[in-house]
Amino acid sequence: MKELLEYREKLIARVAEAAQEFSAACESFADPFTKVEGEWTAHQIAWHTRDVDKMVYGERIRRTLKEENPEFKSFDADTWMAANYNKDEPLANILAEFSAGVDGWGKALESMPREAWSRTSRHETLGGELTLQLWVERNLAHIEEHLLTLKNAQN
Repeated sequence: MKELLEYREKLIARVAEAAQEFSAACESFADPFTKVEGEWTAHQIAWHTRDVDKMVYGERIRRTLKEENPEFKSFDADTWMAANYNKDEPLANILAEFSAGVDGWGKALESMPREAWSRTSRHETLGGELTLQLWVERNLAHIEEHLLTLKNAQN
């Protein structure tokens, strides 16, 4: 049990670190409209990562904490990007909102009882018994995936 508690503490800390590293990597581009992965720019990656945190994983974390076994719909990030991307939104605003979102649900996780990590949810295609911990792990993986893309583009 001690190892699991330590893992969860480190998980929360790593998400916060990854969010800071991600923001710094986005800001390191002299031109945020530099293409870094296929047709995507650093600005688009920042926008996408912020929105996935806000509308997908962050939302799943918050709702799983508050609701009894919530159900989540699938999210098509490409469709969302095509319909909603705003190239005129300042990068600083995107990153500030991203950081605030991660900080918000991170603080909620730190203050919750440890049993809450096992709270479950359902997903329309992934099925049921999806724990709060899973959504935190997936959010971290998503942030780190895009962080790596940005770092590789700088090399």
